[in-house]
Amino acid sequence: MILLILEDEIPAFEKLQAHLKVYFKNELHFDWARTVSEAKDHLLQDDRYDLILADIELLDGNSFDLFKEVTIRCPIIFCSAYDKYLFEAFKSNGIAYLLKPYTHEELCAAFAKYEVLFKDTVRIEIDPDIMSQFRELLHQTRKDYKDRLVIKNTKSVYLLNTVDVSLIMAKGTFCKCIDHKGKTHLLSQSIGVLVEKLNPRVFFRINRSQIVNIGFIESMEHYFKNRLSLQIKGTEKRAITSSEVTPRFRAWLESQ
Repeated sequence: MILLILEDEIPAFEKLQAHLKVYFKNELHFDWARTVSEAKDHLLQDDRYDLILADIELLDGNSFDLFKEVTIRCPIIFCSAYDKYLFEAFKSNGIAYLLKPYTHEELCAAFAKYEVLFKDTVRIEIDPDIMSQFRELLHQTRKDYKDRLVIKNTKSVYLLNTVDVSLIMAKGTFCKCIDHKGKTHLLSQSIGVLVEKLNPRVFFRINRSQIVNIGFIESMEHYFKNRLSLQIKGTEKRAITSSEVTPRFRAWLESQ
């Protein structure tokens, strides 16, 4: 089987890749794209894909933009953090979806559905009207959140993708953004302003001075006074939830 994976978040891609290796027992070939432009190049150069695994939000746009421009002749399984109501019409059209964070069993069920429906390698063409309806739904319900942060220092100005940020710490009226590789970036915004600009399905303010990315939480342990101690990728020092925030943080984790 040959897959095309559309996923901008590196941790999500690594998780999906691990699941695929188990399911297909390493008998699998795939291409990976983090942007609409990369995915478009793959699809225009190669029409041999049996299945597409697609996140909706990519680094330079969303996958509906891609499907509007390029004719898709294979099934699509969406892996997204968007709420279920956005996908009701997909269910009636036989397109599977997985809500992040999904389990290995949920992914297996989606592949089982694919094998039942398309075991004879039937090529299908996605109705452009369906994609148009979903683009409208997406724009009606979506709030724009920051995909990139502008980092300025004395020598240069550069962009930091929010999907690469594992931990944000308040430093006076500034913030220190630590990426998953452990590199620190200084941002000239307060944590209160910044938290409003970040996707609440990905980022959570666990105390007055720290925001964590759910994709980079490696482990959690109980801490005294009803708090949690979190190990975050890219930093050795553990992050601690505040007592008053912990119940909401637990509920947030369960809703993802």
